[in-house]
Amino acid sequence: MVSFKKNNFARSELRPWLWVFIWMLVIFLFSTSTFSGTNTSRIIGPILKWLIPEITNESIAFIQFFLRKTAHIIEYAILSILVSNAIVRRLAKFSAIPLIFKSVFISSIYAAFDEWHQSWTVGRIGSLIDVSIDSVGALLGVFLFLWMLKYKLYINSRYNQILEFLLNRTK
Repeated sequence: MVSFKKNNFARSELRPWLWVFIWMLVIFLFSTSTFSGTNTSRIIGPILKWLIPEITNESIAFIQFFLRKTAHIIEYAILSILVSNAIVRRLAKFSAIPLIFKSVFISSIYAAFDEWHQSWTVGRIGSLIDVSIDSVGALLGVFLFLWMLKYKLYINSRYNQILEFLLNRTK
């Protein structure tokens, strides 16, 4: 007889990596010519002109540049958070330093692949500077992950202390 019970191992071990690969696909799609600077400027420029009618073209170009580089940092911070979560999920105990190296390494390798992909895409160029920016985003992401994890552990310990206090008080 065939059992259709859900495999808890697959659910617990592989699901975080599925989110990593989904986010990598999103980054890959952002690297297509659809999201090139030329195409996004057609959207950002008119919005900025509508919001600030006296804005100069140089200011629009600077804001667009700033937004695009900020997007690099954010998308790779998210990737690094997802990678960190996937790594930590399989470990009972972990050390922060190896986690930082692994998460930033995986994210940076993908950033290099992404820039290589852009070098072959019409209307896009690959840039080592962007790989560096992406790596900074990955580093920020893993630090944010560690901070969130520490905060979650703090909240859980405080909750347990309060619960223990209340239970002991009723005795």
